Amino acid sequence: MKQRYWLTASAAAAGGACLLRSHYERDMLATDHYEIRSQKIREGEKKFVFLTDLHDKEFGAGNGRLIDAVRAEKPDAVLCGGDMMVVKGSADLSVTLDLLRTLAKEFPVFCGNGNHEERMRRETHYYGTMYRDYRRALKEAGVVYLSDAAAPFGDDIMIVGLDLAQEHYRKGTASMKPGYIEAKLGKAPADRFSVLIAHSPVFFPEYAAWGADLTLSGHFHGGTVRIPFLGGLMTPQYQFFYPWCAGMFSREKTDGEASRMIVGRGLGTHSINIRLNDKPQVVVVTIKK
Repeated sequence: MKQRYWLTASAAAAGGACLLRSHYERDMLATDHYEIRSQKIREGEKKFVFLTDLHDKEFGAGNGRLIDAVRAEKPDAVLCGGDMMVVKGSADLSVTLDLLRTLAKEFPVFCGNGNHEERMRRETHYYGTMYRDYRRALKEAGVVYLSDAAAPFGDDIMIVGLDLAQEHYRKGTASMKPGYIEAKLGKAPADRFSVLIAHSPVFFPEYAAWGADLTLSGHFHGGTVRIPFLGGLMTPQYQFFYPWCAGMFSREKTDGEASRMIVGRGLGTHSINIRLNDKPQVVVVTIKK
């Protein structure tokens, strides 16, 4: 009986310590840098800050700490990978709009859609014109919204935003029909370095086959709990120790260059409000000649 008591007490203490650590860690910010070289970059270099999965999180008043972290990098542009808000039963766009409006005053900002934006757009019977109002507010702020659309950046980069359908976020095994990306976006640009914003990393082989030089994804929140040597514990689609939870990955392409994917750990949480060994992340990507 005494042994069982001590085991129970020890487990409760360990659980409490993990929850305290998680509460502390959710307010931290980590900045991680990646460098990519490509023959398609004709001169100089471009630096992008990538933010994803904010989920209404605020780092200081008005997201001041997050904005300062972006400013410190002096990026050429800020790219957003979707799920900037929580759309689950209700939605509040104020945190997201305040952040993006502030950033757009100082940097070019490009936004793609995640599954929460997709839910807001799809369920008009519940959210009404909220998605349309959100897009209009961002356009008025100068944000480039890439919903199955592309925008050039300089002479040698194309930034592309791919919308994924509801079926691509289903729990368990999701699949993508052949030709899905090309039907939405056309062919990948052959003469420009293509940066594809695609919220879920599950379809990296399809992104690479389409011709993406760099895919920026999120969605998996780093796996929620990151275990050394094993990676992220669980994705929102209940995949355990999924290999593409966070970090940079590479696949061969037919044009002789590698296709790379960077998966951000995201900034906020929702539903499962836990982060362990998984600090919120500002991703910095420098693309060089």
